[in-house]
Amino acid sequence: MLDTRFPRPVGDIGHPGSFRFPVRYATVPKALPQRVVRGADDALLPAFVAEGLRLVREGASALSTSCGFLARWQPQLQQALPVPVWSSALMKLPELSPARCGVITIDAASLTPAHFLAVGADPATPVEGITPDSALHRSLLHNLDELDTDDACAQVLDAGRRLLGREPGLQALVLECTNLPPYTQALRQATGLPVHDIVTLLHERMAALRP
Repeated sequence: MLDTRFPRPVGDIGHPGSFRFPVRYATVPKALPQRVVRGADDALLPAFVAEGLRLVREGASALSTSCGFLARWQPQLQQALPVPVWSSALMKLPELSPARCGVITIDAASLTPAHFLAVGADPATPVEGITPDSALHRSLLHNLDELDTDDACAQVLDAGRRLLGREPGLQALVLECTNLPPYTQALRQATGLPVHDIVTLLHERMAALRP
């Protein structure tokens, strides 16, 4: 988990009620949202590995992260950790190919080809960001202790409409940000498209691990 204080409603990866299986959390100190999303600070990688190893010692059978931007470390995390690592909903993109997919992200300016290539996805995948300096954007990137869920849902729907306006032939959407799944169902209803997020990905992958 990033080192955050913003509220996490059901659906958010940081709320245990989002899952149909037991979860355990570990926070990486000083892994602040801006440092991970905009700073791309490689100095944090050993701390994520250390917390992952601790969770494995405590019985974790698989690991995820609370920020889709950590996709760029997917190969390093998987190499360093002895259980499956699913760092980001962006990992769903290769599975959906050849369907035309688009990505909604918290910060479009910071999502680079490297994030897509690290998970085997097409770096030319269309991307739309949450409106910069909107209430949702500020709450998540500036790690505020407040979250307007009505505004958040509106922001996600607006991003979906903008993306489809530019790319009308899209067949599915993927939410990069692990804080956006509370609004997945509303986005499905508004667009009529399948919408994938980190929570749906983890349920799929965990089900596949079971005998």
